[in-house]
Amino acid sequence: MQPTYIFETSWEVCNRVGGIYAVLSTRAASMQKEHKDKVIFFGPDFGNHSNLTFRESKTLLKGWRPKGVRVGRWQVPGQPIAVLLKWDELWAEKDQIFGHMWEKFGIQSHAAYGDYDDSCLFAYAVGQVAESLYEHLDMPTTVMHCNEWQTAFTILYLREHCPAIGTLFTTHATSIGRSIAGNYKPLYDCFDAFQGDQMAQELNMVSKHSAEKKAAHLCDCFTTVSGLTARECKQLLDKPVDIVTPNGFEQGFVPQGEEFDAARKRARNTLISLARTKGIDAKGTDMLIGTAGRYEWKNKGIDVFLEAMRKLGESTPQKSADFSGTPQAKGKKQVVAFVMIPYLEREDFSVGNVHVVFVPTYLNGNDGVLNLPYYDLLIGLDLTIFPSYYEPWGYTPLESMAFHVPTITTSLSGYGVWCEEQGCTTIDKGVAVIYRNDSNTHDVITHIINTIQYYLSLTPRKVAAAREEAVTLALKAEWQHFFPYYRDAYAIALKKASTRQ
Repeated sequence: MQPTYIFETSWEVCNRVGGIYAVLSTRAASMQKEHKDKVIFFGPDFGNHSNLTFRESKTLLKGWRPKGVRVGRWQVPGQPIAVLLKWDELWAEKDQIFGHMWEKFGIQSHAAYGDYDDSCLFAYAVGQVAESLYEHLDMPTTVMHCNEWQTAFTILYLREHCPAIGTLFTTHATSIGRSIAGNYKPLYDCFDAFQGDQMAQELNMVSKHSAEKKAAHLCDCFTTVSGLTARECKQLLDKPVDIVTPNGFEQGFVPQGEEFDAARKRARNTLISLARTKGIDAKGTDMLIGTAGRYEWKNKGIDVFLEAMRKLGESTPQKSADFSGTPQAKGKKQVVAFVMIPYLEREDFSVGNVHVVFVPTYLNGNDGVLNLPYYDLLIGLDLTIFPSYYEPWGYTPLESMAFHVPTITTSLSGYGVWCEEQGCTTIDKGVAVIYRNDSNTHDVITHIINTIQYYLSLTPRKVAAAREEAVTLALKAEWQHFFPYYRDAYAIALKKASTRQ
């Protein structure tokens, strides 16, 4: 049993914020291949200045244009149909909507703060618009796939008003698990003792947790991205997942052949020029290291990365490779590390032969500084490091490897666990997976330093081999290998929805 139409929604449709944008934008090509133009994404409308990858169309879904809705294509491989919508008018009804959600589903919106109101009103509007489109299309066999707690109200709205649509809910990270980790509580050592509802009270997360938990329990198919998060769902949301749907990547984002070489050269020149504007005597032969992601100091391992760079600068490698591809004599090797994390406003620093440059902006191609998308810079790096403490999947290391850049990750990332299952755990294989727990931060830092120094010592031939190994493993994580899990999830959702007919 497969759907005729696949609706999918996220706060990150045509709106790059974090890893979910990568999940959806790279999966779109595989979805379009099997369901050409029967895949419709619903996202927030912030206007053309923010929705840079959206191109409006006056002909798509002709004859259907609810107020506040724009229809077009998402400019990513596959170019799926995208529906962007505003929810401004729902603010006048906010109290009634939240009151009804309390009476009908027990959602505790009264404790809300931050982005809760906007997210939930957007999700409610998605439910309304999806119902309208479903009826316009003459009520075909349809699933609605909702991603993260921000879209929980879509699940609840459709369950009440349009129960024929099969619903899927994917938590890419439980709100409580992320919060426990980010608040420096020992998530792993005390995992079995944590209770989601209790921690929501303690961490002031009642509203988000309430919406997420209810969506998990009422959706037709509950999924998550890794075994790590599946364990969280069972413990903190009191709901085992129906299926794990790991995240893949699409090679269509990666330039090939001469185009790849030219793109890498442009990226390196841009990064080196940036370093020079910061007073660093950077050269094309330097080793360029990078890290990226959301500004989550502990969860993303930003603290560990910076400490590793400081300590690396205090050490002296005995031998170093030349990352321009030509032979080089023994001696100190200059390392330039780029921290590409929005809002991380810190002073650049240098220690010994290591220089750290902060790039505290969203790299969407229109940042006013580099004006290049993240991928157009990633391709110029020699090594990336993502020493995560909390990482349900870990798109950044997978992206890195797809762009021929070996990476360092940890055993606390879903992708790191997947790499271990493939038998790839050392940098020679394109990815070093470092064991991490609640109390071994010092060992993780030491392991990172040792891995960098080892990589610095490799000959150009061995560096090239490691880069090829990275690509080889990344190809095993293409969507063509992981999309079948989604087919199973759609079938689960439709089977359950059919019982409501």
